[in-house]
Parts: sequence; C-alpha cells; structure tokens
Amino acid sequence: MKLKLVSGGNELEVSEATFGQKYNETLVHQVVTAYRAAGRAGTKAQKTRAEVRGGGKKPWAQKGTGQARAGSSRSPIWVGGGRAFAAKPRDFTQKVNRKMYRGAIRSMLSELARTERLVVTDGIALEAPKTRLLANQLKEWSLEKVLIVVEATDEKLYLAARNLPYVEVIEATALNPVALAAYEKVLMTVAAVKRLEERLQ
Repeated sequence: MKLKLVSGGNELEVSEATFGQKYNETLVHQVVTAYRAAGRAGTKAQKTRAEVRGGGKKPWAQKGTGQARAGSSRSPIWVGGGRAFAAKPRDFTQKVNRKMYRGAIRSMLSELARTERLVVTDGIALEAPKTRLLANQLKEWSLEKVLIVVEATDEKLYLAARNLPYVEVIEATALNPVALAAYEKVLMTVAAVKRLEERLQ
C-alpha cells in the first residue's frame, strides 16, 4: 500500500497490516469509551443520612403536634440532611487488552488513509518557533484542524503549534484513539509512520 507525500510527488510504501485494515466501528467505539473512562477521577463523594453530623434526637413527639412524624433531622427530605443515593468514590476503568487497543488504532489509521484524511510529509522544518510559520505551512497544505504526529517532540514545532486552537502535536508513541477521533485530518512524518508500523505489528 502507498501513501502520497504532501511535501512532494513521491509516495511512501506502508504496511497493509497497519494502514489497510477493515474499519471495525464496534471495536473503535469500545476502545475510545474505555480510554475516556480511564481518565475519570472517580473521586466524587457525598454523605448518606447515616454519615451526616447530627440528627440523633427525634425532632418532636410522634403524635399530638399536628406536624408530620419525623425521626431524624438528617432525613434526605430535610435541609441539611443526607443524600438518598449518595455518590461514592469508584473506579471507572474498563478492561481493554493490548490486542484490542492496537486493533482499534490500526482500524482508525486505515479508515483515515481510505478517506484521504491521513497526510504524510518528509518533515516539518521551521526556522524559528513561530506560530505564523507553522500556520503558513499548514495553509499551504490545506490543513486547518489537524493532529500532527511526529517521531520525537521538536521544541520549535511544539512552541509554534501550542497557540493554534485546532492544532495538536503528539509523539507516535503517545498516539491514542481519542486524539485520532478528535481531529478532521492527521499529519504524520515519515519517521512517525515507521515508528507506528513497528509499534502496531
């Protein structure tokens, strides 16, 4: 399988196993959901009526007062009372094994290549860490909302990209399904493509 380089007329030979897979929507959805769930803190905590301070004494007599009977001032229907179904700290992680995770990444990369949303370049050389220089380069390649995948973080590229609202720079080793799903197009360097092929074998 071949991918055309945006920086020239050449083509890059890539692995069919990585960039030529059938799109598995069910697997991709499961892995993206699990990845996002793993990022949740799960530290929310509320108190039940048993945990709220006070409420030990019966507010008034059971009968004869003309008011509704009450056994505690910390009932969930009282102001200052506990929550009826109090939230407790919990773990939101979902099990996704390595084979599933890599399969989802391969499926997403293949779909990007199939729909011509995956763009490959020899490299992004910037003379200085200037946002304007990167913006002009991306405009020349007709890229606006784009995820840039590089083999190793380039400080000039990182500094130039961080002020562009719809541009993100990420290393090939840190590529994840949420980042791939979030952007309209993905720009990869040749070195990043080779690294991904090694990683996803």
